[in-house]
Amino acid sequence: MSRIGKLPIPVPGGVTILVDAMNKVTVKGPKGQLDCPIARELTVKQEEGTLYVERPDNLRRARSQHGLARTLLNNCVVGVTTGHSKTLEIVGVGYRAQLDGKALILNMGYSHPVRVEEVPGITFELVQEEKSRAQQIRVSGIDKVLVGQIAADIRKVRKPEPYKGKGIRYQGEVIKLKAGKRAAAKK
Repeated sequence: MSRIGKLPIPVPGGVTILVDAMNKVTVKGPKGQLDCPIARELTVKQEEGTLYVERPDNLRRARSQHGLARTLLNNCVVGVTTGHSKTLEIVGVGYRAQLDGKALILNMGYSHPVRVEEVPGITFELVQEEKSRAQQIRVSGIDKVLVGQIAADIRKVRKPEPYKGKGIRYQGEVIKLKAGKRAAAKK
């Protein structure tokens, strides 16, 4: 039995869950609505503020989809109640970001600024951290997959380089720095 798949999903008040005949689950909450298709082998049951994902047999496909379906549904419930967010840090002299309406403009040392257009359901927020003086970009929304993809696209604009660590990184990401030519030659 899947350890993740058998866990119940708590459904807070104000969240409604509808399952149609094609096993498409619609989750509505205070922040919006998300649709999540579930494999046909699985069944979704709702009892007294708790959601369960069950499988009828132990066939390979049903086993492989069980934990995935539970995690996707949990992400939908969390998304429509509290939302998801990822924080990126900009490290480097002269590297900065600014908001132009709802679009994000990144000055990352290229000959031109890089513009990240707004995506429906995603919001950008700029935060200036006092201690490290690193500028932070917070990407937030209700869809966890979309938030992660947009954050990865922003990071891809200028990945952290391995010698000084300059670039865009996730908050808390550890960059393993390499020794330069002079330090390597002394060994």
